[in-house]
Amino acid sequence: MLPGLHDTYVDLHEHPELSFQEHRTAALVAERLAALGYVVHTGVGETGVAGVLGNGDGPCVLLRADMDALPVTEDTGLPYASTVRATGADGVESGVMHACGHDVHVTALLGAADVLAQGRSAWSGTLVVVFQPAEELGRGATAMVDGGLYDRVPHPDIVLGQHVAPVSAGLLGVHAGPAFAGTDVVNVRLVGRGGHGSRPEATVDPVVMAASTVMRLQTIVSREVAAGDAAVVTVGTLQAGTKENIIPEDAYLGVNVRYFDDAVRSRVLAAIERIVQGEAAAAGAPEPPTVTTRDSFPPVVNDPAETERTRGVFAAHFGAERVIDPGPVSGSEDVGLLATAAGVPIVYWLLGGWDPAAFQAAHLAGTTDRDIPSNHSPRFAPVPHPTLETGVEALVVAALDRLAAPAAR
Repeated sequence: MLPGLHDTYVDLHEHPELSFQEHRTAALVAERLAALGYVVHTGVGETGVAGVLGNGDGPCVLLRADMDALPVTEDTGLPYASTVRATGADGVESGVMHACGHDVHVTALLGAADVLAQGRSAWSGTLVVVFQPAEELGRGATAMVDGGLYDRVPHPDIVLGQHVAPVSAGLLGVHAGPAFAGTDVVNVRLVGRGGHGSRPEATVDPVVMAASTVMRLQTIVSREVAAGDAAVVTVGTLQAGTKENIIPEDAYLGVNVRYFDDAVRSRVLAAIERIVQGEAAAAGAPEPPTVTTRDSFPPVVNDPAETERTRGVFAAHFGAERVIDPGPVSGSEDVGLLATAAGVPIVYWLLGGWDPAAFQAAHLAGTTDRDIPSNHSPRFAPVPHPTLETGVEALVVAALDRLAAPAAR
C-alpha cells in the first residue's frame, strides 16, 4: 500500500488547512475509513473524525493523529510544496503549510487503520482511530471531548500516538514520564501615552516599555528557575505603532511558556505578572497593564509501565538500535487530554522524519541546530520514506500488542 500512502501524503501536504478549518482533510479521512468498514463519526469537536472497528471481545485501543496545519509560508522547494493561502480566526491571511508534520500523522494513521482492518484475523477487541483538529491551538482534544467523543465511541483502555520529529527517519523515540512540555500563551498589553516622535517628554513610550519588559522576561529562566528544573519563556510577538514618528498608545507582547512541573509553571507565570507590572510602574504608565493567560494545556505524561512495554515491542520489531530515549521534549501536545478525560494511560512517541544521510552529516559536524530545520520552520520537510512505513508499523505493532489474541473471542 506504500504507493497509495505516498500519494495521500503528497495530497495532504499540498492541501493544508488551518485549525478548525480541516474540512477537506476530514472528508478524505471519513471516506477512507468508511471504505475500510469503520463506523465513522464526523463533526466531533467541529471538524474531528473518529472511526470505530469492532472485532470481537477484547481491549479497546485508541490511536490518534492531528490534522491541522500552520500559518506558515512554505520554503522547502519540494515539488509538492503548499501554495495555499488562508485567513485564520484572527482575520490575518497567510500562507499555510504542514510545518509540523501533521500530514505525516494523518497518512500513517490511515495506513495503520487499513492494515489492522485487513488483518482482523490477527486480533480481537475494538480499535478507535481519532483524527483530531486544532492541535496547534491546543484546543482540539478538548473540543472533541466536549463534543461527545466518548459518548460516540467505546471507552478506550489506552491512548497511543506519535509525532514526527527532525531526527533520522526510521528511528523511534520513547520516553517514560513527562515526555512533552505543558504550555501557556500569555498575552500582555502595555499602556502608554502616545504623541509625536519629536516630543518623547510629553509621552509615555510603550515601545521602550515593551523592550525593557522583553529583556527582563529573559531573566526568569536564568535567575528564577532552579538548574535542575526546566522551563522556556519565549516572546514570540511584539506589536506596536503605525509610523516611525508616532509614539503609540500601547504595545502588545505574545509570550509562550513551556514547563514539565506545575510548581515551575506557577513560579514562571507569577514572575511574568510581576515583571510586566514592575516595568509598567517604572515607566510611569498611565494605566496598569493587562496580562491574560490562554491556550493552556498540561504536559504529556507517558505511563511508565506502558511506555516500557511499548519500547520492548518496538525493539523486538524494529531492532533495539532504532529505538532511542530522546528525554523530555520541550514542544507541547494536547493529546494527553484525550487520555486524561478517559482516565487511561497514554504512550506518545517521536517518529524520525529527516533524511538519514543529511541528519548524520549534520550530527557529525555539530550543526544539527543550523542545518536540520525544526518543526514549525518554513523549511521543515520530512522525507516520505522510510518515515511513512515506520509510522504505520509503529502504530500497528503498538496496537496489536494491546489487542487480544484471536483465541480470546
